[in-house]
Amino acid sequence: MGAVKLLLPLPKNVDGVTLDPNPDWSFDALLVELNSIEKKLNGSSEFPIPFTKAESRELSASKNNSRRGFIMQVSDDDMEDLERDTKDEVGNHFVKGGKRFACDEIYLSDSDHSEEGLGIELQHDLMDKVGLVESALSELAHEHHLTIADEMRDQLSALEAEFMDENEKLASTLERVERNIEAQREMNRKFDMQYQRKIAEALDDHLTAVQRDHEHRSQIEERRIRDDAAREEAKRKEKALQEEKARQEMIRAEAKVQARLEAERVEKEKAAALEAERKAAKEAAAAVEKKVSESLMNVPSEANKVSKEVTIHKHSAAGNTIRVSENAQKLEEKRLMICSEIASQNEALGSRSNKAYRKYEMEIARRIRTITGTKENVRVKADELIKLISDSTCPQSISIAMFAQKVVSLCVNPTGSFNSAVYAYGRVIVLVTSKVPLAMDVLIGELDKVCIYAVPKYIIYSETAFQTKEAYYKAIGYAEEDGKIESTDSYVDRLSAYMKLYGALVQTEVEGCQNLHGLREGWAWIARFLNVLPANLYTAAALQAFLEMAGFALHKRYKTQFRKMLDIIAKDFLTALKDRGDAKLNKVIVNIRNYIESNQFLKEPEGWRLRSNLESHNFTPESDHQQQYGYQQNSYYR
Repeated sequence: MGAVKLLLPLPKNVDGVTLDPNPDWSFDALLVELNSIEKKLNGSSEFPIPFTKAESRELSASKNNSRRGFIMQVSDDDMEDLERDTKDEVGNHFVKGGKRFACDEIYLSDSDHSEEGLGIELQHDLMDKVGLVESALSELAHEHHLTIADEMRDQLSALEAEFMDENEKLASTLERVERNIEAQREMNRKFDMQYQRKIAEALDDHLTAVQRDHEHRSQIEERRIRDDAAREEAKRKEKALQEEKARQEMIRAEAKVQARLEAERVEKEKAAALEAERKAAKEAAAAVEKKVSESLMNVPSEANKVSKEVTIHKHSAAGNTIRVSENAQKLEEKRLMICSEIASQNEALGSRSNKAYRKYEMEIARRIRTITGTKENVRVKADELIKLISDSTCPQSISIAMFAQKVVSLCVNPTGSFNSAVYAYGRVIVLVTSKVPLAMDVLIGELDKVCIYAVPKYIIYSETAFQTKEAYYKAIGYAEEDGKIESTDSYVDRLSAYMKLYGALVQTEVEGCQNLHGLREGWAWIARFLNVLPANLYTAAALQAFLEMAGFALHKRYKTQFRKMLDIIAKDFLTALKDRGDAKLNKVIVNIRNYIESNQFLKEPEGWRLRSNLESHNFTPESDHQQQYGYQQNSYYR
C-alpha cells in the first residue's frame, strides 16, 4: 500500500481563520504545539490514529528549528479520517494559549500520482524541513503493521494448533465410537446365538415331550386293543363251543332217528322191497343238488336263508337264459334302479358338459389313485373323499357317481400295485360309505354292471339266444378293443381284479364304522355261487380271486362251517372242472386245490394289515376284527 504524503504549506487563511504565526517560534514551542494538536485529534477521533505516539516529541533545539514545513506519510486505510480531522483541527485549533501558528499553504494528496506531480525540488525541501517527524511517523506505522502481522500470525498459529488438536480429538472420539459400536454388535451377535440356542433346546425338549406323550398314548391304545381282542376272542371261543355242543346233540339226535328208521326199514324190507328201491333211486338223483343245503344245516341264520333261496332260470326278452338266485336278483335290480335314477338326475344337471364338475372328477380320481397301504394315507384319503363328496358346490349325486366309477375303473388293466393296495381300497370304501351310505349301493351296482359274477349270476349260451359267439362274449362282460373282442386271458385278468376288489370289500371291518356290505354278504355270495353257477373257467377264476381275498376273514368268522364249504368246493366244484377236460382249467384247478389243502385261509394275506408310520414294537396282533385293514377297490369309468 502506497504512502500518502501530507504537505502542509502554511496558508494564510484556513476556513476563514487568519493565521499569523510568530516567525520567531522556537522548535520546542513547535513540538509542544504539535503534541497538543495530536492529543486533540486523538480525543476527537472515534478510532485511534495509527501513527499517534505516546511520547511527546522532544528534539534538540539545535536541529533545524527554523524550518516551517514537513511531510507526513499515512496509509490509505486512514487517509479519509485523517483528511476530515485535519481540516477541522487545522482550521479551528491552530491558535493556542495566545500564540499563533501559521502555515503558508495546506495541500492534501490522495495518491502517489499527486505526489509525483510535485517537483522533486519541493519534496526535497519538505524532507529537509520535517525529516525527523516523517521518519518517526513511518517507523511507528511500520512497527504497528509488524506488530499486527505478528499478532495475526500468532493467532493463526494458535488457531491452527487448536484446530489440529480438535481434529485429533474428533478422530479419537470417532475411533472409540466405532470400537464401541463393533463391540455392541459382537455382543448382540453373541446374545442372538445364545437366544437361538435356547429356542432350539426348548423346541427339542418340546418335540421330545410330544413324542414321548404320543408313544405313551399309543401304548395305552395298544393295550386297550389287546384287551378288547382278548375279550372278543373269549366270546368267540365260548360261542364256538356252544355251537359245537349243539351240533353234537343234533348229530346224536340224527343218529337215533337214523337207527330207528333203519330198524323199521329192516322190519319192512321184505314187504316193501320195491318201494325201498324206488326211494333210494330218488335220493341218489337228488344227492348232488342237496349237498350244499345239507352242509349248511348248522351255519348261522343268514346262511340258512341262502340255502333256502330258489334258483331262477330267467329268460330275458332276447331269449337269454340266466341262472341267478331269487334274492340276488332282487338286490341286483334294486341297485341297478338306484344307479339308473342317479344317472338320470345327473344327466338333468348336465354333469358331462359342466367344466366345474370335471374338476371335481379329477380331484376324486387323483385321491383314489394315490391310495397306499398305510394307516395315515388311508385316513387322509378317506377324509378328503368324504369332504369332496359332501361339498355343496357339486351335487352329491354327481360326486357319488364319480366316486363309484373311479373306484371300479381301477380294475381295468390292473397293475402290480393293485394287489398290494386292494385292501387299502376296501378300507377307504368302508370309511366313505359309512358317512355316505348311498355310495355303497351305487358302487356295488356299478360293479354288477361290469362283472356278472359279483351278483352272482350266469348267462347260458344258446345259439337261439345269441347269433354269434361275440354277442355272447359281450353279454358276459368281454370288452371290445379296436372293433375286436378282447382275448380270454385279458378278460379273465380283469374279472379276477373285479372279484378281488369285491372280496376285499366284504371282509373289511373298521372299528367304529359299519360295513354296509360285509362278511354276511360275503357268506351269502359263496353259498349262492355254489348253488347256482356251473363250473367253468370264468366261475373258477371268480371263485379263486374271492377266496384269496376273503377266505381268511370268512374262516375267522364261520370256522367249521367255512371248512365244510371248502370241502364241497374240493369234492364237487373241482371235480366238475376236471371232468370238463379243458387244459386251460388245469392252472386254476391247481391253485384252488393248493389253497384248500395247504390251509392258506389260516394265514393272514399280504397287505391285509396296513403298515403304520409309527412302529409299535410291543404290539402283537390278536384281534381279527378290530385290527383288520382289508380294503376293496371298485372302479370303472366310461
